[in-house]
Amino acid sequence: MPTLARVPARSPDGLPARVLDVEIGEPLPAIEPGLAGSGEPYVAALVLVRLHGWPIGTVALDLTGGAVAASELAATVWKDLASAILAHLAEDRLPPVEQLDALGIPPAPSGRGAGFAPCQQADNPAFPFASVVIVTHERAGVLSECIDSVLAADYPSLEVIVVDATPLTTATGELMASRYGAEQRIRTFVEHTPGASAARNRGLREARGEIVAFLDDDVKVDRLWLRSLVLGFQAAPGVACVTGMILPAELDTPAQKWIEEFGGFDKGYHRQIFDLEENAPADPLYPYAVGRFGSGACAAFDPEVFRKIGGFDTALGPATPARGGEDIDAFLQIVLSGHRLVYEPRALVRHHHRREYADLRRTVKGYGVGLTAVLTKALLNPATRGDVLRRVPRGVVYFLKPSSPKNQRKTASFPRSLTLMEWTGAALGPLYYLRSRRWARSFAPRRPAP
Repeated sequence: MPTLARVPARSPDGLPARVLDVEIGEPLPAIEPGLAGSGEPYVAALVLVRLHGWPIGTVALDLTGGAVAASELAATVWKDLASAILAHLAEDRLPPVEQLDALGIPPAPSGRGAGFAPCQQADNPAFPFASVVIVTHERAGVLSECIDSVLAADYPSLEVIVVDATPLTTATGELMASRYGAEQRIRTFVEHTPGASAARNRGLREARGEIVAFLDDDVKVDRLWLRSLVLGFQAAPGVACVTGMILPAELDTPAQKWIEEFGGFDKGYHRQIFDLEENAPADPLYPYAVGRFGSGACAAFDPEVFRKIGGFDTALGPATPARGGEDIDAFLQIVLSGHRLVYEPRALVRHHHRREYADLRRTVKGYGVGLTAVLTKALLNPATRGDVLRRVPRGVVYFLKPSSPKNQRKTASFPRSLTLMEWTGAALGPLYYLRSRRWARSFAPRRPAP
């Protein structure tokens, strides 16, 4: 796997910033400013660069002077991503190039045309049957976009399981019946036990695939997303979980920019393997610096392993008193159980970030609550209590220090109130987790048997 370039997902000169993809295996386009949904012209662009369909890095463009010509785009891409381009060509056993011009990289001799990956892995005939689980709650609009993108993905054999979590209306059921009633690849279930984790576990129980991928309902998947997730399981022996890269679907509002500065959801353009042995990073907080593993908005599991460790903790996650943390806890349990986790940046989805500041405040507080709820769970476990206690002083510094990897992406415009909201959530997390454990136990008799 080649090393992929990383450019911060941040507009250079403000908002709104246009978000788009460019395939350099074909002639490059000029990048026009265009208009945001508000009617304002875009002043910047964040361009995801692809070669043969695979993402290789991002470049930021200033659009305040008008359109960026194809030749200028080519020069910028080559300047920032030349090493990633050459590594990709070498992986595909294609000749290197000395520069990138507006005509793009010469087409591969495979005869399949631009947009298709010539590397042999992409055509692996042994791709297993996969289940894609989407949990939703009263968001029929974004759900349909998510489902449509999954059905359009380039993958030979899959099923889609939609779990309608504690519905308040019939909107989701009506959508599934009217729009997808004839789609044999889709099955829909209603889960009445509160909490996103209970709904996710319902999807895990119903899944028939050899791989089970979980998506949030507000993402749109890349055409090669599921292939890339599955290939991540072949990166090393003993892989039980693969997470993917999550990029913004739009950067139109300050709230959407600030969630990227807060940390975003992507974890870089390098494949990473995590375990407790040779692939354990030289990080004194590892494996409890759980944010580095990825996000549950785009993750896949070996279902046999995941079922054995209990699936998602129903005392964690959205719609519980603990508010979040179910995904990072699942990743932590995978690693602590002796299995490997892979972060695969080619498994790409686009996420619709919260547009409004009030929504972002609630989200950030939930992240703080979820983080310390997960750590509280580890403290309550005698097998991990000592490990966590030894890391507490360094963890506090990591969490609070402005120059730590967690906080270094924040710019001068990042609201201090958001940081304080996260701290407030983190302070409340232990109490909320204890309350959430009692809350989850009250629903245990109502859960259907596996």
